[in-house]
Amino acid sequence: MALIGTLRTKMTKFVVGFIALAMGAFIVGSDFVKGPKSIFGASENSVGEIAGTDISREEYQNMVQERENNYALSFNRQPGERERPTLQSQAWELLILRYAIRDQFEQTGVKVTTDEIWDMIQGKNIDPNVKQSFADSAGNFDRNRVIQFINNFNSPPPTNQQMYAQWAESKYRWDMFKKDLGLGRERIKYENLLIKTNFVTGAEAERDYHNQNDVAEVKLLFVPYFAMSDSTVKVSDSDLKAYYDKYKEKYKATFSRSLNYVTFPVIPSAEDSAKVKSDAEKIASDFKTVADDSVFAVTNTEGQNPFKKYTIATLPPSITKDKLVNGNVIGPFLNEGNYKIIKVVKVGTDTSYTAKASHILIRWDDETPAKKKEAKEKAIKILNEIKRGASFAAKAKEFGTDGTASKGGDLGYFSSGQMVKPFQTAVFNAKKLGVLADVVETQFGYHIIEVTALKDNSSYTIAAVEVKITPSDDTHNAAFLKAQNFAAGLSGVEVFKEKAGKETLNVLEAKDLGTNDQRIGNLGDARKVVTWLFRDGAVGKVSDVFDLDDDYVVAVMTGETEEGFRSLDQVKDEITPAVRNILKGKKIVEKLSAEKGTLDEMAKAFGPDALVNASSDLKLNTNSLPSAGQDPFAVGRVFSLENGKRSPAFPGENGVIILDLQNKTIAPEIGDYAMFKNELLKKINNASGLNIAQAIKEGSNIKDKRYKFY
Repeated sequence: MALIGTLRTKMTKFVVGFIALAMGAFIVGSDFVKGPKSIFGASENSVGEIAGTDISREEYQNMVQERENNYALSFNRQPGERERPTLQSQAWELLILRYAIRDQFEQTGVKVTTDEIWDMIQGKNIDPNVKQSFADSAGNFDRNRVIQFINNFNSPPPTNQQMYAQWAESKYRWDMFKKDLGLGRERIKYENLLIKTNFVTGAEAERDYHNQNDVAEVKLLFVPYFAMSDSTVKVSDSDLKAYYDKYKEKYKATFSRSLNYVTFPVIPSAEDSAKVKSDAEKIASDFKTVADDSVFAVTNTEGQNPFKKYTIATLPPSITKDKLVNGNVIGPFLNEGNYKIIKVVKVGTDTSYTAKASHILIRWDDETPAKKKEAKEKAIKILNEIKRGASFAAKAKEFGTDGTASKGGDLGYFSSGQMVKPFQTAVFNAKKLGVLADVVETQFGYHIIEVTALKDNSSYTIAAVEVKITPSDDTHNAAFLKAQNFAAGLSGVEVFKEKAGKETLNVLEAKDLGTNDQRIGNLGDARKVVTWLFRDGAVGKVSDVFDLDDDYVVAVMTGETEEGFRSLDQVKDEITPAVRNILKGKKIVEKLSAEKGTLDEMAKAFGPDALVNASSDLKLNTNSLPSAGQDPFAVGRVFSLENGKRSPAFPGENGVIILDLQNKTIAPEIGDYAMFKNELLKKINNASGLNIAQAIKEGSNIKDKRYKFY
């Protein structure tokens, strides 16, 4: 049973399935599973469909329960709200694995026998997870430990109740691991079966060789689309439709809905703050007389670090050194929006010292005496200017050569041993604040040093109580009532916006929300709003008031996109800039085509926005050109030109381009392109696992309707 901990921490990391789903750690709490029963009757029992198989709510819940059990075993607790979204997705992915992906295994005859499982656990091909879990103290796999562990389950179970619970937990975990081990091997077999069909031809390998090695010298003229004002072209509906029809595939859409919403923040009132301050003042009064400061602080605080030892370097900025006297109670004072009370429990000394300084580092170019002398003279000159009144920080920004230059040379506090010895000695030996009289040499160069806090080894043990300023029930009720009054009798998107305007409420927009989304804008976890949107929403329908911890929210559904293609109206704003650039491109091409001469002369004639640039080592596998930016088509066009030839003006990704090919060097043929062939094949194989899984999912007609319940 000693290996239960090992199994818990290591075996639960085993990855199975194309979806890279962690099979050993897992899913939602029982309250999640129970929720829908009070909302839906027995007539609606489907949470979705996978590869033609209807997934009932009961089956999904059973999967959830199984994952919940594993989660509890793995982490010794039930999953909370933070884990649930991820874990819910894992449960659904397991069902996809069962009905879509494993069905493909069966169709191709992929199976894993019990002998193969034995081989991965005790045979010649030990699974890496088994090796890791049954390693000895030196990290080497110990086969005897595996055999001993398995034999525990072949013996009668312990009669002692506590030992039986451990034995049962271990057996359950081991059975699950073996099951997952088989699933993983199935996946590898199936993936390898398809990967072995990947092939790279000799022509593809040769082309890749030239993509990497052919070189072009090119000069180009580039005129960005923004060089022409938007007002010079008019985008018509027919232009938009033509573009949309041509690129319609870019606008595929999944089922989504959109909404507008307003928030009613629950912000502590002045009365709330006064009440909290009064409570904090009572704590401060009691703090002065309590016997055990640490217990009092831990019991009463709502913040972090209720009892801690500080040095002068680590003291919170809200505490000044003059107040650090034994027994002194400071506060309540506002700290990051909350009231804080601290008590100085003990003032003592620490074993190490700290100090604070700024510096200007002047490096030498090399370690020759001449270069070091030059650097020292420069440092002394700057030091003398500072002594005569020049700003240390300004000089640091001007002459500093390390990362502190932008901060005026500020190094902050540092402790014994953190700086090189000559630097530390100079600062720690300082008797007063200010700039040291001479420069200090270290292995890095010459330092001009300003001591901003003298050496100090004081320590301060501080007890702290933090009281959060939170809104009262009355404040919550007032915000809720305001939200409720806003939503009462409201219907229609425009009416929603109009009323929000009258009440000076900011209307926020959330477009294209998916059925499984958890967040909306800056609202954080807003699953209940998304659930309403897809379960009860209709265009123009206004929601009831949602309680989202720090906000009350009212939403109105504004639109819906069905699975398929987004309509022209939906993408009009998105495609208008692209269409406008096309129209601008035609005008720019027309203007450039009328010009003659060199590219520099043409650029001058066009105007200051026209840029001429060059590349001396352009390759086909490069996707960008100087000035023109990312433009694979333009790069390909370079290599289509003959030496000394010029392309006509043509529209590119970001503007209009003219290319002058100075010279093109084609790499010589080589006898063997195997290296390029192997590289291409490796890239294809690496992408195959994910692509195979995605293809199976896309072909399985998956319909996820969990939003109706969860």
